[in-house]
Amino acid sequence: MNQPVPPPFPLYEISGRAEARGLSYGRQAAARVRRSIGHYHAQLSAGGLDAGKIHRMARAFVPRVENFDADYVAEMRGIAHGAAVAFEDVMLLNCRTEILQLAKRGLLPEADPDGCTGAILLPEATADGALLHGQNWDWKSECAETGVVLRIRREDGPDILTFVEAGGLSRAGLNAAGIAITANYLESDRDYRTEGIPLSLLRRKVLEQAHVALAVRTIYATPKSASNNVMLSHGSGWALDIECAPDESFLLEAEGGVLVHANNWRSPVALSKLRDTGIATTPDSVYRDRRVMAALAAKRGRLTLDDLRAALFDDWQSPWSVCRPPRMNLGGNLSATVAMILMRPAAGHMEIAPLPALNRHFTSYSLAPAARAAG
Repeated sequence: MNQPVPPPFPLYEISGRAEARGLSYGRQAAARVRRSIGHYHAQLSAGGLDAGKIHRMARAFVPRVENFDADYVAEMRGIAHGAAVAFEDVMLLNCRTEILQLAKRGLLPEADPDGCTGAILLPEATADGALLHGQNWDWKSECAETGVVLRIRREDGPDILTFVEAGGLSRAGLNAAGIAITANYLESDRDYRTEGIPLSLLRRKVLEQAHVALAVRTIYATPKSASNNVMLSHGSGWALDIECAPDESFLLEAEGGVLVHANNWRSPVALSKLRDTGIATTPDSVYRDRRVMAALAAKRGRLTLDDLRAALFDDWQSPWSVCRPPRMNLGGNLSATVAMILMRPAAGHMEIAPLPALNRHFTSYSLAPAARAAG
């Protein structure tokens, strides 16, 4: 399938108080924000939702987000003003996982799940003793045109470097305290029974923390509507995988200094208590994590960022592979590995390639000023 290789994801630096940050973000990323909104309106309208209904669904999230952190609502209002779009549409971008799944239950026959294969390499497994953290983000291939990198200068906590869909507050990333996060879609029979905080905002809250303990507490204590897997690391050499159901969390430790997760539940305790309902829509998950683990284990103790890169480029069973080229998914939508994200949390360093199955050019981003150059 022919698809143009997109340019590198743009970097935007924002600072100041919440609304000022949002205003700057919205102005810089206006075109990508509008394109991102258009993607989700098109997907939801295919299920019979008009703009009014979409906005009503988005507004329903405002009180719980405001109770979680009022600054997030203020920042979204700033983004909307800066990009000249409706506030409800920015809220939609930040709640899109939850809104798409709620719409699926009522209207849409299939809503694409986020795929993702993530990996963390502890110092004992790497050649230079540095912790490495990476992920393939599998989602709508069009999002290669809407991703951005934010460098957030904060006055009340560590600075943040995050990759996110334009208009969102966070997705994958790292902070100046050495904390890094990626996340993988999970599904269980406990999902959407209760109201919770959008998962994207949970990730932003994790990246605002200066201490690992408070990051872990954020993951555990934040109410959720749906299941999700969180891969958390610290640049000093610590990592943990937390499989989250809406009402309970389960821990997975690294195997020989390597931690890998895809989109199926792995904790034996979790599997004894809930039903994994996601494999039907992500059947390739059952081998993606094992493929990556095998590639990394073969060089344990000598692993480099290039070895992590190579493992995430695995194309066995393509297009149902670790690195997914654009293909039609089971719901009839064009899906791909939208981005490969590689991080050195201790150095505040991130490298990203858009549509890596088609494009092996990475761009480097850093928390340090003026440190964005081709990698």
